[in-house]
Amino acid sequence: MPSMDQGAWVPGTDEYRYGFRSIASLPITGAPADTNLARWAMLHDGTDYRLYAFRGSSSDTLYQFAWNGASYEFGHRSIPTLTLAGAPSDADASSIRMLHSGAAYHAYLRRLGDPTTLYQFIWEPGTTTYRWGPPGYYPSLPVTGFPFDTDWSRWNMLHDGSAYRIYAFRHGTTDRMYQGSFDAGAGAYRYAHDSIPELRLTGYPATGDPGRSAMLHDGTDYRLYFQVP
Repeated sequence: MPSMDQGAWVPGTDEYRYGFRSIASLPITGAPADTNLARWAMLHDGTDYRLYAFRGSSSDTLYQFAWNGASYEFGHRSIPTLTLAGAPSDADASSIRMLHSGAAYHAYLRRLGDPTTLYQFIWEPGTTTYRWGPPGYYPSLPVTGFPFDTDWSRWNMLHDGSAYRIYAFRHGTTDRMYQGSFDAGAGAYRYAHDSIPELRLTGYPATGDPGRSAMLHDGTDYRLYFQVP
């Protein structure tokens, strides 16, 4: 059974610590046989902790899970299957990140060959659809200023109630992440903007896959997860 190792940011520090204010290990249950947990994301929407994963090799179909008190269960308090609609032809579905901004559910893909350009999708309430670039939202967002050794194959996003944040690991490490946030004046995600520039991870077990991380903010804590296959 797949599971996740969970930790959280220690306020006033630069540290994410395994098990801090967290259930250390979280199972994932009921996943359809073709769930692709290598391409996944998480968010908290003010009520529920949610997990998403692509269906098989699909580039536009997501399965949805939610925390039931004991596990992340497929279809629990969720629309089981969701669709990404209207994606540009160069959208890269090799990874996805999601967040809830308090007003909307957001999903992000990157531009193929350009991981510092994000394509933004927004869920249409009452439907099963996340649509690219609806009115009132940026269809694409640049990411600027990150160090040359940023590993964009390992990236995350969240919204903490006031700021949209983006993270990526330092190349060659499993315990260092760079952080930036959205700068409305620049219309871009900018490294170190309103952020701790670099964060440390401590105590996470070696069993977690450093290539399969996710993050969210639940209104109280910033949380970081590694999948355990």
